[in-house]
Amino acid sequence: MKESARYVKIVKWSEEDQCFVGSCPGLLYGGCHGDNELGVFEQLCAAVEEAIDLYKRDGKPLPPPTSGRGYATKMLSVA
Repeated sequence: MKESARYVKIVKWSEEDQCFVGSCPGLLYGGCHGDNELGVFEQLCAAVEEAIDLYKRDGKPLPPPTSGRGYATKMLSVA
């Protein structure tokens, strides 16, 4: 399993921006955006991999994983 799989990746439609927006809470501040949902997810996955590489290169500990911590369940209760 890739280390990036330990982090929740979210792609959602933004009415305000009129595009899909991708984010990875707990690991990335900011994210990526575009007109194609799958394309944004692919960009997001690449950005997560790059962020992990940067943490390692700089000798910094990775933030705690966010997958498997009930985030999806929490989001369902908000929706």
